[in-house]
Amino acid sequence: ASRGGGTVALVPTMGALHSGHLALVAAAKARADFVVMSIFVNPLQFGASEDLERYPRQLDADAKLAAMAGVDLLFAPMVEEIYPPGVVLEHPKPGPVGELFEGANRPGHFGGMLTVVNRLFDLVKPDFAVFGTKDAQQLFLVRQLSVERNRAGKRHIEVVPLETVRESEGLALSSRNRYLTAS
Repeated sequence: ASRGGGTVALVPTMGALHSGHLALVAAAKARADFVVMSIFVNPLQFGASEDLERYPRQLDADAKLAAMAGVDLLFAPMVEEIYPPGVVLEHPKPGPVGELFEGANRPGHFGGMLTVVNRLFDLVKPDFAVFGTKDAQQLFLVRQLSVERNRAGKRHIEVVPLETVRESEGLALSSRNRYLTAS
């Protein structure tokens, strides 16, 4: 929603920020008057054998990077704020596309991702949301979610794609790259 006559962009992240995230912020700043970055490690996106507990968390460092990049509001909610106990929330379905590729190997991942993105859209009410193209399947599903929300009478949110930022060797930047060794 417009704040004081201006437009709002959302940059949703799970934190452990890197220059790819900062490029998303720059794209958001170029398009909107007010930039909100969310940092939320979404438990619904992680399967039982995945890295939820060890996923990198560095909120203080992330807050400094976000401020330096020009984020106007850093939204780092607790799980209970996103998923309040006793409140029935929408759980958008990824459909057949969500069962292919990564979805085939990570059942429930895309449903969890869409649930939190939908929730962030409801809470932040942005005009734009900026997503990297690194995960093409995720980007497709988020765009589909935006269309479905619009059809359901919710405000239109433009999903803005941004080209993947890579390391000099060509590896796509990712918060999980810190799990890798040089070799």
